[in-house]
Amino acid sequence: MKVAAKGKKATARLSFINLLGGQAIVNHPVRSEFDLIALSNEGISKASLDALTGHLGISKKAFSENILDISVKTLERKKDADRLDKRTSSHIIEIAKVVEHAFEVFEDEERVKHWLNSPNRALGGVKPIDLFYIPTGLGMVDNILGRIEHGIFS
Repeated sequence: MKVAAKGKKATARLSFINLLGGQAIVNHPVRSEFDLIALSNEGISKASLDALTGHLGISKKAFSENILDISVKTLERKKDADRLDKRTSSHIIEIAKVVEHAFEVFEDEERVKHWLNSPNRALGGVKPIDLFYIPTGLGMVDNILGRIEHGIFS
């Protein structure tokens, strides 16, 4: 995770904080992994979840039910400023870190959406986004992004 990405147009535009709706919505400094733990414990807002979902190329219903295992109706009842629980917040933060890595690799939102939503041979024909529901899957996707970043066919 690059906490302060300067100079890179794509990463500055869609950094970790921007993926979660920007500093005004996150409203918590993120300079280290400890800050991410504090942010998880505090809970991210529903507005941050909505912002991230907009960058993934899937519906809020699919994201909430298939990845977070939360009813979309439950999320719809929440106000934008309402905080999510720490387990859900931590999961969303981990997803945002992997998506940030995807933006660093592909440097284009449409390419990121396409890659996340296309079957991947290195993942046994599974779409990367279909592995976001579990930490091991997020790690696998991040590993594949690292391989692509270093020029290894994946």
